[in-house]
Amino acid sequence: MGRAAVSIELSAEERRELEGLARRRRTAQGLAQRAQIVLLAAEGVENKTIAQRVGAVENTVGKWRRRFAEHRLDGLYDEPR
Repeated sequence: MGRAAVSIELSAEERRELEGLARRRRTAQGLAQRAQIVLLAAEGVENKTIAQRVGAVENTVGKWRRRFAEHRLDGLYDEPR
């Protein structure tokens, strides 16, 4: 078995921001997907189910879940390469 998924608790402000990113037409597709991943994680949805819903692989879901837990909203934006 893999390691346990990181639990996500959102403030009302974070939830509003994430919902806006997930919904807004001008949001980059990757960022919108990350926002959706975090919103579903905050609802307690398992990584496998989140991956199926957003069209990603489980490792990607886990990565963004951990990044959000560590860096909050700033962690969802692409790092310079």
